[in-house]
Amino acid sequence: MDKFSGQKRAGQNLYPPRDPFDQRMLDVGQGHRVYFEQSGRRDGLPVVVLHGGPGGGCSPAMRRYFDPDHYRVILFDQRGCGRSTPNASVKDNTTWHLVEDIERIRQELGIEEWVVFGGSWGATLALIYAQAHPDRVTNLVLRGVFLATQDELDWFYGGGAGQFFPETWARFERLIPEDERGDMIAAYHKRLFSGDLMVETEHGRAWSAWENALASIQSDGKGGEGPGHYERAFARLENHYFTNKAFLEYDGQILAEMDRIAHIPGVIVQGRYDMICPPRKAWQLAQRWPEAELKMVRHAGHALSEPGISDELVRAMDRIAAERQTV
Repeated sequence: MDKFSGQKRAGQNLYPPRDPFDQRMLDVGQGHRVYFEQSGRRDGLPVVVLHGGPGGGCSPAMRRYFDPDHYRVILFDQRGCGRSTPNASVKDNTTWHLVEDIERIRQELGIEEWVVFGGSWGATLALIYAQAHPDRVTNLVLRGVFLATQDELDWFYGGGAGQFFPETWARFERLIPEDERGDMIAAYHKRLFSGDLMVETEHGRAWSAWENALASIQSDGKGGEGPGHYERAFARLENHYFTNKAFLEYDGQILAEMDRIAHIPGVIVQGRYDMICPPRKAWQLAQRWPEAELKMVRHAGHALSEPGISDELVRAMDRIAAERQTV
């Protein structure tokens, strides 16, 4: 198509997802095989989508933020989650392995450079990938910024967010003896990696429920419950990464190294009332990033599906497509 046609009315701008034209398992080494797919336009503007968690996996709904007549959309399940194998494995599963996997997918597909789109942990990974490979990233589009700092982990797992949802926090604490509640990440780690499948699943459900309960601004504090195998995998992977401080070299590394990608155009979409990843980090990131535009969304929390957040993300992707057509 010669002319960009992605303009839609706010609130109605998600695109119908097209079925993938390519689905594969890629051997990335160390016994891991990663699922990835391509959809949209075969010769379109490439965008790689980095899901949250760690451990969340990708879904067809994630294709809906990109005009399929303009974008070549690449989704993949990070190591250990979704359709990637071995499921729930934390062996040889670090941030730097994931960065290598992203590069391997790019090379496999013969893509020179691409737009990187990620939310929550996906935003963390997008920033780290861009800092490692700035010459491969044309634009960054981030949602619900998480910078993997100690104060963010303390907020969500040390009782900060629990002050707003005390009944939900009490359910999260309930499975842990009082003398271990000073470090909930460590306490859950002990049980998520106990070797007892029933114990791991029970604590995986509780870990996942705490996060799910706070994702939406409409939350009543009650987290939904998904399949036990999924919630165990999600919790094990997320806890593994948080126990290891996202495998960064030092606390605050992402902000400290923003000079590496200061020239890359970016959009940050942040819910004003995000209980999981409070807006302060998104604001701090924008202060270090001269080419970034911060969109603070009123009446929105953390979830990708929040209408105001979805609107801003699609608007950003439509604008990038339009700009690239004029180059």
